[in-house]
Amino acid sequence: MYKLKLSGFLLLLACNFAQAKDYLISSAAELSALKLQPGDKVLLKSGEWKNQRLIFKAQGTEAQPVILQAENPQATVLTGETTLLIDGKYLEVDGLNFRDGYSSKSDVVVFSKNSSHCRFTNSAIINYNPSDKKLDYKWISLFGNHNRVDHCYIKGKTHQGTTLVVWVENTPNEHRIDHNFFADRPDLGANGGETIRIGTSQVSMNESRTLVEDNIFYHCDGEMEIISNKSCYNIIRNNLFYESVGTLTLRHGNFVSVYGNYFIGNGVQNTGGIRVIGENHQVYRNYLQGLAGDGLRSSISVMDAFENPQLFEYWQVKNALIAQNMMVNCRQGFDIGAGRDGKEGKRVVPPKNLSLINNILVSTPAIKFTDEPQGKTIENNWIEGKPGKSSPDGFTQDKLGIRKTGNGLWLPEKGSKAETLLNAELSQKRKMPIKETYVNPDDLLQGKDIGPQWLQRNEKLEVKL
Repeated sequence: MYKLKLSGFLLLLACNFAQAKDYLISSAAELSALKLQPGDKVLLKSGEWKNQRLIFKAQGTEAQPVILQAENPQATVLTGETTLLIDGKYLEVDGLNFRDGYSSKSDVVVFSKNSSHCRFTNSAIINYNPSDKKLDYKWISLFGNHNRVDHCYIKGKTHQGTTLVVWVENTPNEHRIDHNFFADRPDLGANGGETIRIGTSQVSMNESRTLVEDNIFYHCDGEMEIISNKSCYNIIRNNLFYESVGTLTLRHGNFVSVYGNYFIGNGVQNTGGIRVIGENHQVYRNYLQGLAGDGLRSSISVMDAFENPQLFEYWQVKNALIAQNMMVNCRQGFDIGAGRDGKEGKRVVPPKNLSLINNILVSTPAIKFTDEPQGKTIENNWIEGKPGKSSPDGFTQDKLGIRKTGNGLWLPEKGSKAETLLNAELSQKRKMPIKETYVNPDDLLQGKDIGPQWLQRNEKLEVKL
């Protein structure tokens, strides 16, 4: 009897998979007319898709997602005012090539509020700009929950509006943004030029739990904030920021982890690192080299806050753990109390309970106290150099066993004091233990497994300082 039931189940499962259909379409109207079922695949016919409003609406399953795919990504070009709405569950969009178009009102790619477990992958959005540079629309808007944007190439946004926005609501959305190549975002000259923003000031105390990992940010100069965090419990890890004029900014929100990221400035003016605002952040095991910024654009700046701030203002840094970061040939290492008495004349509340532990600086001025923190633990930080020279409290100068590698980075030799410092377990210092080790940067510097499979990039990622 058991064998009969099992055989019946397998037969039913096979029938369900067998019923999945493939469609080849030539217009958005044809897509809207389809009654799609789990496992179905829709191919966009090769050619130019101009002024098409693609609405991809269906309900797939984890085992059988519904797929929308270009017949040939290099020969299927979405242009004019073509846009895409992803609306459903377990939908996958693969190999779309948005190029040299624009939008007059809506964002280019939108995951709807009803979307869940959907994916935009192996795709490109290139030079999708209006003639009016003040026109604000996003290239990717993430609503819903458990959605993913990965292996995409996003290049050349020149107009108002953040490139990719995670819209945070009352419950965590748990999106993932990974293995994308963001390139050539010129200075906008105003706010709104971020490459990624997670949340807004109004919802900044809500949990997003978004993961941003394994992306490359190349010449992303749109404004001060390359990534603007405005929500709680996000993770930003293992990304490469290359010659990008700005900082990874924890602008609002709490409990964000920033680790394993690489910042390569190559001496480009105003290249910066990580800017810390808010409570209970962890910033650790990041590598920063050749950054030419100082003040708010220092390698790591910890800001002063407003008294009794509103949601859109600067909140006090509390209980920040900044550990095991490495800074090489940067203009300024740490700036504590950065922005005090800034242009608003209100930033006067210093950081509280700040921990700087096991950080290493090479040919980089160690620390500047623009304001004195309210309680601090600064210990076991090291400056590479000849022993005996006087150093700031909590910093010691010594030979640490750091060498320049073939890829241009300065990394610890095996068994060296530097390796021990950067990999030491620090859980005894805080309730939130650090577990992750330094990532190997070679894959990032080579752009390995980043962006679409079908697109050949021309950007070079060289370490020059």
